[in-house]
Amino acid sequence: MAAYRFLLVSLSIETILGETTIHRRREKLKLISSGRDVGGVYNATLGRIKAQEKDRARLGMEAIMWIAYSERPLGPDELSQALGVEIGSRDLNSDNAPSLRTILNWTLGLLVADSSSSKVRLVHLTLQEHILANPTLFDAPHSIIAEVCLTYLNSKCIKDLSPALRPLPSTTPFLKYASCYWGAHARRHTSLGVISLALKLLDSFETHISCRLLVRDTFEEEITERVDYSVGFPGLHCAALLGILQIMVPLLKIKKWDLNATDLFGNTVLVLAAGNGHDRIVKLLLEQEGINPDMTDGRGTTPLSLAAMGGHEGIAKMLLGRNDVNPEAADHSRRTPLSRAAERGCGGIVQMLLGRNDVNPDSADMSGRTPFSWAAGNGCTRIVRMLLERNDVNLDAADMSGRTPLSWAARNCYPEVVKLLLGRNDVNPRRADEGGQTPLSRAAENGHTGVVGLFSRRCGADPDSSNKSIPTQFSLARAQCMSERNGVNPEAAAVSSRATPSWASESGYEASLESLSGRDGNFASARKMGGKRVPGRYSCTVEDCPKRGELMQKCRLE
Repeated sequence: MAAYRFLLVSLSIETILGETTIHRRREKLKLISSGRDVGGVYNATLGRIKAQEKDRARLGMEAIMWIAYSERPLGPDELSQALGVEIGSRDLNSDNAPSLRTILNWTLGLLVADSSSSKVRLVHLTLQEHILANPTLFDAPHSIIAEVCLTYLNSKCIKDLSPALRPLPSTTPFLKYASCYWGAHARRHTSLGVISLALKLLDSFETHISCRLLVRDTFEEEITERVDYSVGFPGLHCAALLGILQIMVPLLKIKKWDLNATDLFGNTVLVLAAGNGHDRIVKLLLEQEGINPDMTDGRGTTPLSLAAMGGHEGIAKMLLGRNDVNPEAADHSRRTPLSRAAERGCGGIVQMLLGRNDVNPDSADMSGRTPFSWAAGNGCTRIVRMLLERNDVNLDAADMSGRTPLSWAARNCYPEVVKLLLGRNDVNPRRADEGGQTPLSRAAENGHTGVVGLFSRRCGADPDSSNKSIPTQFSLARAQCMSERNGVNPEAAAVSSRATPSWASESGYEASLESLSGRDGNFASARKMGGKRVPGRYSCTVEDCPKRGELMQKCRLE
């Protein structure tokens, strides 16, 4: 903090000396030192930058603009080359790029070179906040940055580079940033200059080196070095990916595009627009003659499914309003749009799909999971409630591993969903999966004592059911069950003749121990015994507890 105050004082020396009396200078110094006049210090320094000789003032302000509005931190060479680009020029002039020392001198201390990260940054976070809070300091910064990026990419020396060139030349440090982020800046503000330069780049985008860099940055997880980046990603796909309507409209007019063509990953332009939530681009594409709105990507996923996965309700509504879109189309994993929407918790899209007669609400995918299973397993309570109201959904359907929706909800610790399902007579809480585990044991093995408690309150679920291979899970379940019952000694012997508190202690389930604390000091004794069994005064279990009959009748255990 002391260093920061000193920095503010050093930046505002001229401001302090500009006061007319000693008293006023002292008062200004106090304000700066206390941090109450940070904005005044920055405005004064920016004013001094603007008051420099014409070219110095321009370069100083442009450098601050770049660092304040860039999409990621810039290195010295990147910033230097960006500042050397002249909008409207056909080629780059390396002699026009200022040195880092010149940049730092002309920004009067507002920019610093961070040696630890090898990046140029603003002198303090408060300067970033000040700039963003005063948008009139710079006129259309994103548009200017986008124009610089596109001018750079359209320059002769960059266009002459081979798309397959590896590694990138050391003489082009700004190439990767310009290729990957011009679209992000253009989305925020698109000028006529940006549109003109973007159309020039996208007209022959497949053969431009920036195509490979953008594809690698966007589809990083799907890329291998064997992919031929020089073909397979046209300019129209790039525009659909970026989602800039002002560029897409004129791009569709400059030549005849195949709207159903796929890129090297099997994506159509509609797939890219729908998957990225660009609703205005989707609307424009759906208005084009000959487009197929049901063409899938490389995984067999339709634009509707992609919209469902992303929760893009507007796009889903547009697609569902067409007669040539199949709302039940399944991908290679047999996942339908409803399945995807239920998994992601997209209630609005689920509601739209359930309102149609041509959608099966109980369709199973390759793993045997239904939309209800996905919703329950991901804790999507709203969707679970929607499906509970229907008569055509099997609430207890098991998947290929024998796991039911209740099992998934219990294992993933969604107590609201578990409570809803335990309240149904058509859901069996004791149904075991292929591994012999019940929903109760799935909750217990993950230490979800709150969920275990729901089972014990609902029906005193039998912790001695089918699975004998992992008694520790049932010991935890018993710990919670016994702690809920009055008159049951929590030190009573558990499954496999192990004392529950002792087992919970050595297994690391402190929540279970906490639930047993305060009962005749047994929690402390379990800790002291270091995991050894503590003989108890009682030996009753959930099964032979005097209140078991009453609980069984109350909960209607099946």
